[in-house]
Amino acid sequence: MKKIQILSILVFVLTGCSSVKFVDSWKNEQSPVFKPQKLLVVGVTDNLTARKIFESTLKSEFLMRNIETHESSVVFNSSFSDDNKTEKEINDMIVGLSEKGFDAVIISAVKGVDDRKNYTKGYYTINTRLRRFGRYYYYYQDIYHNPGYYNEYKVYHVETSIYNLTEEDDRSLIWVGAIDIVDPKDISKTVNEYVNAIITRLEKDGIIRIVN
Repeated sequence: MKKIQILSILVFVLTGCSSVKFVDSWKNEQSPVFKPQKLLVVGVTDNLTARKIFESTLKSEFLMRNIETHESSVVFNSSFSDDNKTEKEINDMIVGLSEKGFDAVIISAVKGVDDRKNYTKGYYTINTRLRRFGRYYYYYQDIYHNPGYYNEYKVYHVETSIYNLTEEDDRSLIWVGAIDIVDPKDISKTVNEYVNAIITRLEKDGIIRIVN
């Protein structure tokens, strides 16, 4: 019985762990080399805790590369994301950022969420060491056959983009990365994995330098 209980706990732990998977990325070859003087990090989410952890963690990575970086949760007032903004309000915001010296923005947003379900087959336990019926029945009793079960989870499709505020039109977008976050449970752990995935791909794509 203990063996089956331990196995069940292990299955729960494995299926409950979040997984961050990089899907794809795109780099604008027509844009100038990405060397921002003042970068703004924006996490678009109604989860204030997740937003602050994300922005702070990503900010630290850019600071290690000597890029002055600020969090939107500090730069914008608390009511900024309370309602939808008009195009004029957003353009005014960009002008205001430029007046404050910001020349680049990196922004992450959840583009969609999928509900997934997988089925784990049941199994039969075979144990040839228990040669006597009494001991066998005592050991397994009513859990000899463990039925299968469904595991439901969510997949979050997240997109991270970098914009050059000093450029216009097609030259403004520097880089885009698409990442899937599977069944997130722990905010801090998931954010760390997500930021690490972003930084690793930015290094690979030559957008930022590698820190030894």
